[in-house]
Amino acid sequence: MQVDPNVIDVIAPNLKRRYSGVSSTVFRLVPVQSEHIAIATTGPVLPEDIPQFPLRQLLTMSCAGPSGHRIWHARRNIEMLAGLILKYVLRKKLKLVFTSAAQRRRGEYSRWLIRQMDAVIAASGKAKSYLGVPADVVLHGIDADVFAPPADRAALRAQLGLDADALIVGCFGRIRSQKGTDLFVDAMIDLLPRHPNAQGIIMGGVTAQQQGFVDDLKARIKGAGLEDRLRILPEDKGFSIAPWFQASDIYVAPQRWEGFGLTPLEAMSCGVPVVATRVGAFEDLIAPEKTGFLVQPEDIKALTEATDRLMSDAELRQEMSVNARHKVVEQHQLKHEAEAITAVYRKLL
Repeated sequence: MQVDPNVIDVIAPNLKRRYSGVSSTVFRLVPVQSEHIAIATTGPVLPEDIPQFPLRQLLTMSCAGPSGHRIWHARRNIEMLAGLILKYVLRKKLKLVFTSAAQRRRGEYSRWLIRQMDAVIAASGKAKSYLGVPADVVLHGIDADVFAPPADRAALRAQLGLDADALIVGCFGRIRSQKGTDLFVDAMIDLLPRHPNAQGIIMGGVTAQQQGFVDDLKARIKGAGLEDRLRILPEDKGFSIAPWFQASDIYVAPQRWEGFGLTPLEAMSCGVPVVATRVGAFEDLIAPEKTGFLVQPEDIKALTEATDRLMSDAELRQEMSVNARHKVVEQHQLKHEAEAITAVYRKLL
């Protein structure tokens, strides 16, 4: 959906080719925010159906926006740097906003960039505590219409090439040690022999640096004789991972550390109970014993036991499925996040 940058009040760039959680946030928020403010994104790889304009038009767009200043909403270091260049080198009239989800002390370069911003948003209270500058806390939300229980799970599984009758345990997102993918593999190697109808599905992006890590996981799976039941699938190049959550019965988020972590929320919105570690914002999202289970990071015994409990109890899965969907609809709608961020923009404009 091409728009003229000269009539835009807010630019929310996505200056990264590889799809990530940050990309997902931008792609879902911009269409919702566009109902209330003139906003668009720009970047090298974007879905066609959201307001956008080509990167090259940043150079030729008018210096001032319809309201005088424009908002440049960065979510990465490269985007903060680009905003500073546009503002101070190309003399564009910009107010710079940065959203931080990281729950760790940043390096000096990042802290310097953040100090140049006109406003800062933290994705959680924990994230705010590491910033060292004033910030508004705005939790991420979910488009509960996109991430919703499927109308026909069997048909969806057939479309995705998944077994219609299997108990599917999913683990999605970038495949790397930080995400605890190896912990999921270890848990599944333990659990699958005890649950003959179950299958584990791993899917996500793999960088060149992580290829050795993935090769080791495949070797461990092969050594356990589970190649047909514990699969590592290529990354889905679509801009929504919703169908994979909708096709799952259980979702496991075994991260060692995380900034925010949207995947448990996406799973819950699809009516899928979650087993997750106590990292990122997971403790704010998951209601233990109601929508899933929380365990300490790297506690493989607890992770395995919690997953086993869900795999062994269909009634519990159904109860948690209903609770999970209800919690997202009532507390974690994307529209609430969009409204809170737009309020920050309006103060600056």
